[in-house]
Amino acid sequence: MTGGPPAGRNRVGDVPALTSGRNWPAVLDALEGDVYEAEETLARGRAEEIAAWGRRSTDWIPPSNLGPLPDDLRERAARLLQHQLAVAEALVERITQSQKQRDVAARMSYAPTRPVASFIDRVL
Repeated sequence: MTGGPPAGRNRVGDVPALTSGRNWPAVLDALEGDVYEAEETLARGRAEEIAAWGRRSTDWIPPSNLGPLPDDLRERAARLLQHQLAVAEALVERITQSQKQRDVAARMSYAPTRPVASFIDRVL
């Protein structure tokens, strides 16, 4: 996974995409695509890919030249926001869980060896 959009699709915040006639439905479509892509990443369960999504905080720039959100799209945008928040929460949980597992594994592999019990069979 490269952390970028699928081939042929611009990120929502890309300047060329916004200046080439993007409108609110297209912006919401792109955001929904990103959310579904993040969900698919979670479903695959690959720690590296999940961590990459956690580092994407600067990928999206809110559009400034689209004007206010039309009333007929407010419900869709609200549902999308709830979906985004749920996926973000799942990503954070998986990243935290993965970090804890790595910490435990690191302690186990570098911990001093435990003393091994010795039994001496001597006749007194």
